[in-house]
Amino acid sequence: MLHRVLIANRGEIALRIVRACHEEGIEAVAVYSDADQGSPHVRAADLAVSLGGNAPAENYLHIEKLLAAARASGADAVHPGYGFLAERAVFARAVVDAGLVWVGPPAEAIAAMGDKTEARRRMQAAGVPIVPGGSAPVTDASAALKLAREIGFPVMVKAAAGGGGKGMRVVLEEAALAPALEAAASEALKAFGDASVYLEKFIERPRHVEIQVLADHERTAHLGERECSIQRRHQKLVEESPSVAVSAALREEMGRAAVAAAEAVGYRGAGTCEFLLGAGGRFYFLEMNTRIQVEHPVTELVYGVDLVREQLRIAGGERMRVHAGTLHPRGWAMECRITSEDPATGFLPTTGTISWLRPPAGPGIRWDAGVEAGSTVTLFYDSMLAKLIVWAPTRDQAIGRMRRALDELVLLGVGTNQHFHARLFADPAFVSGDFDIQLLDRRPDLLEATLDDREAVRLAMAAALAEDEDRRRKRAPSGSTINGTESEWARLSRRDALQ
Repeated sequence: MLHRVLIANRGEIALRIVRACHEEGIEAVAVYSDADQGSPHVRAADLAVSLGGNAPAENYLHIEKLLAAARASGADAVHPGYGFLAERAVFARAVVDAGLVWVGPPAEAIAAMGDKTEARRRMQAAGVPIVPGGSAPVTDASAALKLAREIGFPVMVKAAAGGGGKGMRVVLEEAALAPALEAAASEALKAFGDASVYLEKFIERPRHVEIQVLADHERTAHLGERECSIQRRHQKLVEESPSVAVSAALREEMGRAAVAAAEAVGYRGAGTCEFLLGAGGRFYFLEMNTRIQVEHPVTELVYGVDLVREQLRIAGGERMRVHAGTLHPRGWAMECRITSEDPATGFLPTTGTISWLRPPAGPGIRWDAGVEAGSTVTLFYDSMLAKLIVWAPTRDQAIGRMRRALDELVLLGVGTNQHFHARLFADPAFVSGDFDIQLLDRRPDLLEATLDDREAVRLAMAAALAEDEDRRRKRAPSGSTINGTESEWARLSRRDALQ
């Protein structure tokens, strides 16, 4: 069994893992950059080790520093979380070579699924349906054009060594193929250190549905699907479980394919198979994420399984506490990613200090955050601040609960996408379940900031100011008065108000 786990990550996922460790009776070791000193995950851990610096290359991407922190803290295992080094086979091998336990799949499985063309070949061999296209990187524009003509336009150029929307271009006609290849290869090289790209058929108006898998040393099980079709520039914004487009029979069919995919690479731990779901229930394997997903809470709430605790148990050589025959979805869960991106500026990242934070509360609401009032948001790391998750017996009730939670959420000091979510959850297409991954491409109005957004921010600031001043008065000595100088909140309200 594991005794002390170093968490090679930051923010909400690091705090999530700290809590899971404590519930399993395991000590947690945090690491932190200069910018993250004093962050919630650092305070929650049993031990914390400074990595120094601010840029990720100086800390969370620095393998030697992470291994040195593990040695210095006496950790016997490393949990990578998601992002950073979580899907780098070289890191997994380095951890094992250092005599530590890697809380994740074998390095060989990471490598196999990390190379998208190799993954396509393996999935074909395992009988898992894949999107029509090439199973090897394209070497030049003429060969790419020949293949594109064979599979038919439109096509998708995709990075062979990564995902997350980087190194990806949709090509509608022959003349646009060569420039798209060059742009995608350049972006892939910067993001993944590998310029290799390949071609797939572009499936129009599909849904993005993924299957959660969990595997120990004896068996592999699936925990149903998550709908992740609400995306902007191939980045997920909203997730839910189950999906309105998946019947019980289709769930089992996709689940069997996901289990076959995992077993084809000798998978262990928690992972996710991503599929495109087309008309008539036809689905195609996209990729496998060899880590815990950002959106894992919706599966946890619907299936009653703590996926991070299961990761820890499996890594420690224990059996998972999941029995495939008893897994059935219960109710409906939805997640909104709350990011420091401002719709008023085209979703550009925002920075600053969170001056006021009041998360929503009540039955069926979960707030997974790595920030608090006083946290500084920088451009060094990912823009996600928190995840707002709700559960309810039905989808309509979950939508109503999320709308109420978004109304109650107050987060001031940095611009966020909160009001985008409020618009989406009131939109008839989303409410009815009639959407696909191209919804936001067709509906730019959902992405645009409105006067109502600005008014909501002003009202939230006014409420925060009134609440703060009320507390000041209650703290004042009997018979005294608050002086007439401008309060800090008044200054903040002027600075933060959208013009």
